[in-house]
Amino acid sequence: MINSLIGLVSGFINGLLGSGGGTVIVPALETLKKTETHKAHATAIFIILPLSAASALIYFFKGALDPSALFYVALGSIPGSIIGAKLLKKRSSRFLSGMFGAVMTAAAIRMMLT
Repeated sequence: MINSLIGLVSGFINGLLGSGGGTVIVPALETLKKTETHKAHATAIFIILPLSAASALIYFFKGALDPSALFYVALGSIPGSIIGAKLLKKRSSRFLSGMFGAVMTAAAIRMMLT
């Protein structure tokens, strides 16, 4: 039941704001399910693909995507994600939590200022 609720909330946030995979799934798995940090991050990464694909299809059919950015963003994000996934297992849980918190804080500050 809790897994479905985490999925529902992350899907809703992803569809509405374009960010739900890591921002919702990682803290929910760590807090509610007591999942180890590395597994929570890896699970969120795995879930992000179908989560984003579902939202992206809706945005695509509504004409809400920037076609000129798609290719170049994908071009950089694919090797970046491979490097990040390989580094995940080499970093401590404390480092991952700190880095995740820093990224979330930076995103929150940017959003409040714009």
